[in-house]
Amino acid sequence: MIKHSPYGAASANDAGPKRALILAGGGMRLSYQAGAIRALLEAELSFSHVDSTSGGSMNHAMLFSGQSPAEMCDRWRTLNPKDFVSFLPLEKYLKLTDIQALGDADNITGKVFPHLGIEVDRIRAVQGIAGTFNVCNYTEKVNEVIPHEKIDRDFLVAGMSLPAVMPPVRKGETLYHDSAFLRDANLMEAVRRGAEELWLIWVLGNTNNYKGGFLGLYVNMLEVSANGALHEEFAQIREINARIAKGEAAYGQTKPITLHLIKPEYPLPLDPDLYLGHIDNASLIDMGYADAEKYLKTQTESGTALRPASTKMKNPKIGIIFRETMRGRFSMDETDPKRGNKKGQDADTLLSMHATVHIEDLYGFLHDPEHAGRLTGRIDFPLFGVNIPAKQGIFNLFHPSDDPEMLLMIYELAFEAAGQSYYLAGRKEVRDDPGFDLWKDTSTLFVRLHRGENASAPVAGAGILGLSLSAFKSVLSTIHVTHAASEKEKTKALYDFGRFFTGSLWESYMK
Repeated sequence: MIKHSPYGAASANDAGPKRALILAGGGMRLSYQAGAIRALLEAELSFSHVDSTSGGSMNHAMLFSGQSPAEMCDRWRTLNPKDFVSFLPLEKYLKLTDIQALGDADNITGKVFPHLGIEVDRIRAVQGIAGTFNVCNYTEKVNEVIPHEKIDRDFLVAGMSLPAVMPPVRKGETLYHDSAFLRDANLMEAVRRGAEELWLIWVLGNTNNYKGGFLGLYVNMLEVSANGALHEEFAQIREINARIAKGEAAYGQTKPITLHLIKPEYPLPLDPDLYLGHIDNASLIDMGYADAEKYLKTQTESGTALRPASTKMKNPKIGIIFRETMRGRFSMDETDPKRGNKKGQDADTLLSMHATVHIEDLYGFLHDPEHAGRLTGRIDFPLFGVNIPAKQGIFNLFHPSDDPEMLLMIYELAFEAAGQSYYLAGRKEVRDDPGFDLWKDTSTLFVRLHRGENASAPVAGAGILGLSLSAFKSVLSTIHVTHAASEKEKTKALYDFGRFFTGSLWESYMK
């Protein structure tokens, strides 16, 4: 085996704090975590230890297989979520009293692992950084920590074999499965190894919303177990910090242990939403990247409080999510979108914006005069590269303008390329000009690229992005109502959103 050191590994002469990267589980939605990892490593954070549990072990395995953060995101982006599911032979389902799980690991080992580039031999050959994988030893009913030098395919599979979803893995006389019901993140393993900073990427939900239905009840049990175990570890570390403050050297530590916690603001969609295409891996990656960037921008020296409230997320409300890709001709060193479009046509220069619109609270959005939502996404531009993730984004639907006859649809993304901050500010101008121009207005985005962190920075380029009819049909297919309790609520939400959208257009064009 060829020894190697993965991306993000701390060097021997790194004078900074000793950091651990802790990758918790979260089902099939762990592409979110890959986006967050990319942001952390692009910020030049380095780690002496990586610990993972459940689905988080896939990102851990990809990193230790030698992939760059960008490659990790590319592999997740092109993975078919349906490859996670492998059904048992029909006769197994007919014997309900004997069935151990709803599916098996055949597709995970035969499709998911190869697509994600997970190589056990490469993982075992890592040097210069410690890696630990958590599995549940079902026979002993304890969490077992597997050093990366001893990991094998069976342990990797066992580590993500949730009870009832996939069967346990037998190794000799011992049965192993996913450890998420015992602990979904092992902070104390990092503490025992001398970590001074714990960087935890947490994906499981934590709200006071009690879900119904079989899947909802299963998720409730998983979330209360995982969050409960994590909060107990918070208490342990608070006690250790108190001892350190008194002059004790707990686990060799002389400085308080700091937690940095990255998580979504609202609970992520559940696995069935990813499986059915209501959300995709590309959007989850973009969300993870943006959330990590937000934390990095606002972090304090004291980090995140070691309290249960730190994992709390906003209670989900009925919302809307949809995706669209707009592309068109663009030119640098131009400030006017129309001239930039013309120069871009002459030079055959294309810019693409891949955007996901998040309206977390539909009815709050409808009553908000700004009609503001959140935008995540990425940029393709030959001069900069492809799949450049956005650090933050803004979306406004039918925002008032200085012209009483015109409404604006605003799309803005901040990103970085070659160490330079850029801000892509786009607007669709909806007004009743002579002739039937409704389609043109709602599918034409005039963009200016600012060299800086916001739209007040100097303009570096301009152009026009558009949406073809076929692309518009694709957008319609991605519109999904989130957190509706019933089909009736979902139908009403779609109707209310559609009525607002078409009603605003009707009012604009009939003035």
